[in-house]
Amino acid sequence: MTVEFLEEAVLELADAALWYESKQPGLGRRFKMEVESVTRAIAENPLVQRELEGGYRRINCPVFPYYLPYFIRGNTIIIAAVAHERRTPGYWEHR
Repeated sequence: MTVEFLEEAVLELADAALWYESKQPGLGRRFKMEVESVTRAIAENPLVQRELEGGYRRINCPVFPYYLPYFIRGNTIIIAAVAHERRTPGYWEHR
């Protein structure tokens, strides 16, 4: 399957990585690597996460307090957001 990030999700990933990098050198890179790892896990087995109300699935990052909500459309996985677990729940749902 192909994985695509919505433009907003790409911006959220970049913003969060910059923030972490400003707190500790190398931490932003570790955050990006974790998101890449979670993205690979989604691509390898997109149906492992249960579908939630609204037709999306989500997977949590194991270390950082972020999750990736995603939709499956045909052979494409669409990452809707790189969302912080405690900030403005559901803000991305209109995407």
